[in-house]
Amino acid sequence: MSKEADNIADQMERAFEGDAWHGSSISEILADISAKQAAARPIPEAHTIWEIVHHTTVWQRTVRERLQGQPIVPLPDNEDWPPVTDFSASAWEETVRDLRAEYKLLRNEALRWRDRDLGEATEGQRFTVYEMLHGVVQHGLYHAGQIAVLEKATGEVQ
Repeated sequence: MSKEADNIADQMERAFEGDAWHGSSISEILADISAKQAAARPIPEAHTIWEIVHHTTVWQRTVRERLQGQPIVPLPDNEDWPPVTDFSASAWEETVRDLRAEYKLLRNEALRWRDRDLGEATEGQRFTVYEMLHGVVQHGLYHAGQIAVLEKATGEVQ
């Protein structure tokens, strides 16, 4: 068991589920967003909420896989930013469920690390385990802020 890994997992939980110092968590921000809002592009040339959620899910999975020793493989654009092909309400719900599932898997992976190993880079990585775990939290919060702004820009804030 690792005190530091526990602390990182706590920060993941706060950022994703709530009781975060910065404000609304990712789950709280996504709670009232409809498929219509998620698919809207209120800022031309910017990603949609849906695209951002796909991208965030991809990077939670990618970090988890890299922490598990899978090699670094550069992601092509269509994998880094998967396109939305089904704009139904059920597809949006599935997208949010996928994000939540990947968050839980990543949090469990974080809890697996011991303090003494957090400073190590996994094979083929230039970042340490500690940096990757903190980085994925930062990445999620960066995109959560974008989602909150895009939600307001749709003019349909609930």
